[in-house]
Amino acid sequence: MAKIDDSVKKKVPELRFPGFTDDWEERKLGSLTTVVRGASPRPIQDPKWFDKESDIGWLRIADVTEQNGRIYHLEQHISKLGQEKTRVLTEPHLLLSIAATVGKPVVNYVKTGVHDGFLIFLNPTFEREFMFQWLEMFRPKWQKYGQPGSQVNLNSELVRNQEIVLPNYKEQQKIGSFFKQLDETIALHQRKLDLLKEQKKGYLQKMFPQNGAKVPELRFAGFADDWEERKFKDILKTHSFRSYLAGVSENGEYEVIQQGDKPIVGYSDGEPFTDYKDITLFGDHTVSLYKPKSPFFVATDGVKILSADNFDGDYLYTTLERYKPEPQGYKRHFTILKNQDVWFTENMEEQQKIGSFFKQLDDTIALHQRKLDLLKEQKKGFLQKMFV
Repeated sequence: MAKIDDSVKKKVPELRFPGFTDDWEERKLGSLTTVVRGASPRPIQDPKWFDKESDIGWLRIADVTEQNGRIYHLEQHISKLGQEKTRVLTEPHLLLSIAATVGKPVVNYVKTGVHDGFLIFLNPTFEREFMFQWLEMFRPKWQKYGQPGSQVNLNSELVRNQEIVLPNYKEQQKIGSFFKQLDETIALHQRKLDLLKEQKKGYLQKMFPQNGAKVPELRFAGFADDWEERKFKDILKTHSFRSYLAGVSENGEYEVIQQGDKPIVGYSDGEPFTDYKDITLFGDHTVSLYKPKSPFFVATDGVKILSADNFDGDYLYTTLERYKPEPQGYKRHFTILKNQDVWFTENMEEQQKIGSFFKQLDDTIALHQRKLDLLKEQKKGFLQKMFV
């Protein structure tokens, strides 16, 4: 792929496939396709509009979210009566969501009726995959049509009048194909990650006793003793957080931990909590868990510093993960956690084997997550550099 000199102020992208030198052309979307809105039978809840035996699907906003913009299957199917009240597509088409997930492009590959929350691009002269990716790149820019802080109200007129700079059809095909392959790689990594997470859920169920049993269904060889049952409050030790509350800066020797998906909020200096090896941090409002790898501070009193006597550190973390409560909004969950019944093995060797097994599984999941995040970042970069 050739990189174009920044000083060349032509209508060409920064990165380009070799063999293409022509300027890209500025056009309005409405000159490249007929833009029409989908239609919904009303009231949409009426069962007469739907028929499980129909071969015509019913495309909803929820389907776009679940399948990330590429529709290969639909749960709902629309009846003959419903088909008279909507726009039915029998071949693959490019669509644009204008409700809920505003500005999200969609390629639909199945026969379907189209909800009025979508625009349909009919009889296009552009290459479909190229335009799908351009719309993906352009999506944040639809915000310019909305009021600050409010959702954009996209309509067919705005979309028809939107200007786009695009190359000849052959170059569009090349770019579209490149991004489709990238999307397929991202989707493959996402499936692997989802599968690993599902496998972990299964292991958490089967490697702890269930349904009144005193031993787990799956167990490492060489262990036969019954497990013990207690409430968490009889096991857990809560360490005072007060000495370890810290303000946050970008610099500092020690991590400052908050609750939630992004635990490391910043850094600080001073005297941190040092005996971290067998500690798990529990988010009181978020039920998040974090196992620190070095001395640390905490950002709020909502981060509970927990340990348990005669528990391997990794095994305690796994036990908390197995028995932590479901999130119930922004409330204090530690009280719920303390009253939770838990099963555990007192055998330290068995604890270590279980803790190590789940730690390796978590490390594998984290590695796949990093790969996926990197691919998504790379795609963002290519979208910026390969379009004008």
